[in-house]
Amino acid sequence: MPAIHVPYAPLTLRAGAHALALVRSRGLRPDDVDIVPGASGGAKWLAIGGLDRAIFGEFLQVPRDRPLHAIGSSIGSWRMACLAQADPVAALARGHDAYIHDQQYSARPDTREVTDVLGRALDRLLGPEGVDQILSHPTVRVHVITAIGRGLAASTRRPILASALALAAAANAVSRRTLGTQFTRCLLRSGDEPSPFAHLDDLPTVHARLTRDNLRAALLASGSIPLLLEGVAVPDAPGRVHWDGGVTDYHLDLDFGAGDGLVLYPHFYAELTPGWFDKRLRHRRGRARTHSRTLLIAPSAEFVARLPGGRIPDRRDFFDCTPEERVRRWSAVLAESERLGDAWRAGLGTDTLVRDVRAW
Repeated sequence: MPAIHVPYAPLTLRAGAHALALVRSRGLRPDDVDIVPGASGGAKWLAIGGLDRAIFGEFLQVPRDRPLHAIGSSIGSWRMACLAQADPVAALARGHDAYIHDQQYSARPDTREVTDVLGRALDRLLGPEGVDQILSHPTVRVHVITAIGRGLAASTRRPILASALALAAAANAVSRRTLGTQFTRCLLRSGDEPSPFAHLDDLPTVHARLTRDNLRAALLASGSIPLLLEGVAVPDAPGRVHWDGGVTDYHLDLDFGAGDGLVLYPHFYAELTPGWFDKRLRHRRGRARTHSRTLLIAPSAEFVARLPGGRIPDRRDFFDCTPEERVRRWSAVLAESERLGDAWRAGLGTDTLVRDVRAW
């Protein structure tokens, strides 16, 4: 008897109350999208590369009469920098290729080497015209999150910085608000419109403008993991040393403010972890009441199970794989991610995405 092929759903969709009502009443429309967040996660962006290509390069390319606010931390800010370039698909392709193939390190790389390698990957993602295209984009406004070091965390000396991180982790286990003793959230944005994130007060927050002189530095700083990369000085921004934005905002579990439109959130997981130090705190996850406007799209568990190794790639692959194995695995994951983009396109064409959206 021939085997029966049972199709599987590559995507998981969750929506807050407002988003669910909006999508069910009039479907998924690009004009309804107000905000696109991008989470920290390093190599995890490869697992949703195909989804990003479909959403950034096709769905969100329709003409708009109001700004589209793209906000990201760490690799999420790099993804938003792709969205805001003239050809998002080409920018993603450059970034993916550099991230997979150009990360070649010595046996024991120091922070300078890692910073230099990733800086060159960022330069490839931006290309010769990326900075100007981002700053002059007619509708996309980019918001880059960094974490300014305070107190001990402002030190670039490894023992002092390690102590600051240990103190921050211990205090964060009690209350997330204690992160403010070691770090200040910095939001650097493009465009002249008022920021939709000016109201954020859950952590100490400062705001600055993105310029030709600081955009690259801001993007590099947003992914500068303490102890692995060097801290970055960002011109024309508050603070002396900027670190990875994921320290304060790992998965951007933010108050996205009031509004009638959607927060369209392509993500690696079907849940959100607020900050870097919350990864092991299972009780600290994004809650429905904060995400009324959010439509989260993520790979399904079935899709992830079919990836090489049965998981989404991450930094462990540098230690668990040879360089050649890592390149093969990450390339295979990126190729498989096209299934997510295909599922998105097919779902839009048949309204199955709307049918499959579940309440947060």
